[in-house]
Amino acid sequence: MPRKQLSQRQLARIQRQRDAHATQEDAGAATYRGLVLSRFGQQVDVEVSGGELHGHILRCFQRSNLEALVSGDEVVLQRGMEPGAGVVLALLPRRSLLPRPSKSGELKPVAANIDTMLIVIAPEPKPHYNLIDRYLVAAETFGFRPLLLLNKCDLLHDAAQREELDALLNLYTALGYGTLRVSSKSGQGLTDLRARLSQATAIFVGQSGVGKSALVNALLPGAATLEGALSEGEDKGRHTTTAARLFHLPEGGRLIDSPGIREFGLSHIDARQLLEGFVEFRPWLGACRFRDCRHRGEAGCALREALQQGKIDPRRMQSYELIRNNL
Repeated sequence: MPRKQLSQRQLARIQRQRDAHATQEDAGAATYRGLVLSRFGQQVDVEVSGGELHGHILRCFQRSNLEALVSGDEVVLQRGMEPGAGVVLALLPRRSLLPRPSKSGELKPVAANIDTMLIVIAPEPKPHYNLIDRYLVAAETFGFRPLLLLNKCDLLHDAAQREELDALLNLYTALGYGTLRVSSKSGQGLTDLRARLSQATAIFVGQSGVGKSALVNALLPGAATLEGALSEGEDKGRHTTTAARLFHLPEGGRLIDSPGIREFGLSHIDARQLLEGFVEFRPWLGACRFRDCRHRGEAGCALREALQQGKIDPRRMQSYELIRNNL
C-alpha cells in the first residue's frame, strides 16, 4: 500500500519539532567553529576549526531556521550522534556573497567570504567580451578583486587567434584589471598564480570547458576534480563540476571551484550598479546635460561624448548596452 505523502506544512512542523528536541538534547554539548566546503542537497561538508576535532570534515544537517549555506561560509556546529556527522547551529556574518539568478529568476547564493574572482577564458570555447564584462560587473558590485586568466596557452598555435586574444587581454589590462596567461598542462604562469592566491579566498568562474577543474588539479594535485572535454559539434563545453567546492592551497589561501556556467545573469542589480560596474564610465557619470539621461543617444550624454572621443572602447559600450537591455 503506498505511503501517504506529507504536505509541506506537515514536513515543516516535523522539522521544527526535531530542531526543538535536538536543541534540548544538545544544550550541554560542545560547539565548534567550522568552514563549509561544499553543499550536497540538504547537507553540507564542514571542516572543523579548533578543539579535538580540528581538521575533521563532518557531513552536517543545518537548523531549519538558517538560510542556505554555501562554500566559504563560516558556521557554528555540534558533533552529531553518528560518526562523521554534525549539525550546523548558526551562520556567522558573511564578509561577502556571490549570488546568481536561477532560470526562474530566484536569487541563489553561490559562495561566501570571497576576496578574488578568477575569470577563466581559453582559446576554445571562444571567449566573449559580454560574458567577461558580466563577471566584472558582478566583481565590482559585490567587492571582489577580479583577475582574468587565459588558460590553455599551450594550444595557441594560430597567429590570428593569438593576436585576437592579445587584443582582448590588452583591453582589460588598460582598464586596470590584472591578467595572467596560464596553462594547466605545461605549468606556464602557475607559480605566479599560486603567489597571487596565497593570501586570498578565490573563486573560479567561466564558461564550461575553459579548464577550471584542470587548473584546480594543477594547483592541487590529488584533488580528483572531474575534467571534461568539449562537446562535439559545439564550442560551449560540457559541465563537469556539479557543486561549488572549497579547497585549501598548499602555499596558503583558499580556492572555490564553481559549477561551469554558460551565462551569468545580472537581473539582481539595478541600472546605477550596472553603470558603476564599468569602471571607465565612472568619471562621466553625473556629467550629462540632463539629470535623467538614459545614455541611449540623448543630446549632451557624457558617455556618448567619451565614446566618440575614444575614451570608452566600443566593445565595452556594446557589452553595457546588451546587459542593460536584458535587465
